[in-house]
Amino acid sequence: MLPGLLPLSRPQRRPAARYRGVRATGGDKSSPALVPVASAPYIGRMKRWIPFVKSAPRVSVIRLSGVIASGARGQLNDAGLAPVLEKAFSKGRPVAVALLINSPGGSPVQSSLIAARVRRLAEEKAIPVLAFVEDVAASGGYWLACAGDEILVDESSVVGSIGVISAGFGFHEFIARHGIERRVHTAGRSKSWLDPFQPERPADVKRLEALQEQIHESFKTHVRARRAERLDESQELFAGDVWVGARAVEVGLADAVGHPVPVLKERFGDKVRLQSFGARRGLLARLGMGVADAAIGRIEERAQFARFGL
Repeated sequence: MLPGLLPLSRPQRRPAARYRGVRATGGDKSSPALVPVASAPYIGRMKRWIPFVKSAPRVSVIRLSGVIASGARGQLNDAGLAPVLEKAFSKGRPVAVALLINSPGGSPVQSSLIAARVRRLAEEKAIPVLAFVEDVAASGGYWLACAGDEILVDESSVVGSIGVISAGFGFHEFIARHGIERRVHTAGRSKSWLDPFQPERPADVKRLEALQEQIHESFKTHVRARRAERLDESQELFAGDVWVGARAVEVGLADAVGHPVPVLKERFGDKVRLQSFGARRGLLARLGMGVADAAIGRIEERAQFARFGL
């Protein structure tokens, strides 16, 4: 062979560590086609597109944990959960969606928006929704749980608190003792009401109670629409009380005691695949920005959970 020339048709040897042999259709064992090992997972994923090959059922799992509120401090709100819910109901053709709920409540409007979105997607996609309660699903948290076709609880889960609450502080005596004068100028006699730096007025309290009653009626309508004949109306279910575990099942606020993995395996088989979905934190949050705001949010959240002994 002349210097500088390469031999013709010399077979190129490929690293054995990165390839495995797969007999090509119509080929022989002496010249197997080589397929990268890294592509094996993708071949497995293609099974669901191959006719007559049945893939394992998939259940989308969405964790709804924390206080329900709009804005930066709200861990659960419609704007943040919208893309998560859309993806969970669409990706991978799920046979069901599981909501893992651990919330003491919060904003009634955000609770309503999130629950309405869940129901709208469930009906559009014809996908059943199972709500699993962890520590607590109270107030707005129970509003979210009612978005499920079934509600399952732990033996010690706290459920209910179907009511409306408003709380605050009065500082008018404090500022008076320190010689501070409050000056408020409004156009419209009802513009300034429930001012914490002024004495509480009976008319303001009456107005607040009227607003609370409207929200309470919306809450009761939602629960009745979703739970229907399952509720034990002989019990005083809408007075803001809570029930625990099996007792919540007895009064119709929940359907059964059960945990996600065993229940989903029982319903959809041992090979069921659980795929988790959740909201991603923003870049600033991942870099540790907004620490003070997050700390205040955590204090408020702990105060909410503490109402239920958690």
